[in-house]
Amino acid sequence: MPQLVNGIWVKGDVAAGEIRDGAFHREPTRFRDRITPDGRPDAAGRPTLPAEAGRYHLFVSYLCPWASRTLIVRKLKDLEGIVGLSVAEPVIGEDGWTYAEEQDAGGRVGRIRHHHQLYTASDPAYTGKVSVPVLWDRKEGRIVNNESADIIRIFNDAFDPLTGNRLDLYPEPLRDEIDRWNDLIYADVNNGVYRCGFAKSQASYEEAFDRLFAALDRVEERLSACRYLAGEHLTEADWRLFVTLVRFDVAYHGAFKCNLRRIEDYPHLSNYLRELYQWPGIRETVRIDHIKAGYYGIAAINPTRIVAKGPSVDFDRPHERGRLPGRGLRQRD
Repeated sequence: MPQLVNGIWVKGDVAAGEIRDGAFHREPTRFRDRITPDGRPDAAGRPTLPAEAGRYHLFVSYLCPWASRTLIVRKLKDLEGIVGLSVAEPVIGEDGWTYAEEQDAGGRVGRIRHHHQLYTASDPAYTGKVSVPVLWDRKEGRIVNNESADIIRIFNDAFDPLTGNRLDLYPEPLRDEIDRWNDLIYADVNNGVYRCGFAKSQASYEEAFDRLFAALDRVEERLSACRYLAGEHLTEADWRLFVTLVRFDVAYHGAFKCNLRRIEDYPHLSNYLRELYQWPGIRETVRIDHIKAGYYGIAAINPTRIVAKGPSVDFDRPHERGRLPGRGLRQRD
């Protein structure tokens, strides 16, 4: 894929640093600043930015599961009137993530059409991958954070004084359990599908494939006895898993060769997926047309870019998760 090199946009497959010994290795994100309610230094003494309505903007794609995490938490935490939103086109072309119309990035930067302009505005000599999501500071004209795991934590509590929303997706008593599931899901499911799809050797593909389906089997077993991953409460771990599950049958199963089983073939996972999709507001964060167009539009894995017509999916079918005890979303103490 194209990328920035010393602040210059270079087209073609130059992001080869993510492939080593035939295996896909995700490039780490680099913008990791935080937002807090009052902008005071955090517990480690690191500076933060203050939460302010209208100051921050979220740049995403409906294609990207990492961006979808942030869309979901933005919705659940009632941040739509606080944090603005721009959605990129689903197919990544030679200019990278692109917006159908120019987007207003604020006074210092002005209007942009290409996502990489946010990166060079933040670091004129930036070299590396240009990814979504981006949490952008319109006031300072720079990226605050481009790590989705950080952004959902920021959204979970930084803006609560402005919204009055007390929902807590990372409650203190459940954090150890949430973190354990996050570690497995990130390595073997969220990133596991990419390790299958972008593998450049048979051995790397099969190793990622086996770990992916072993992890799905483990989650299926967990969901046979528990309503949600951390127990009776719906937490960030569930939404981090959801974004891969909702893309699996329509994209990863075919485009990424993750084809041992579909999610539909797992009784508990498929019911769980439908419950989460049917949660108020969540279906609005999912665009299956963007997902299919984007993944089947990756020339490196699908040179013809023909988008598969199937499969037919129905996330609105009734689910059976109500048979298990569950309290849904937890409010902050």
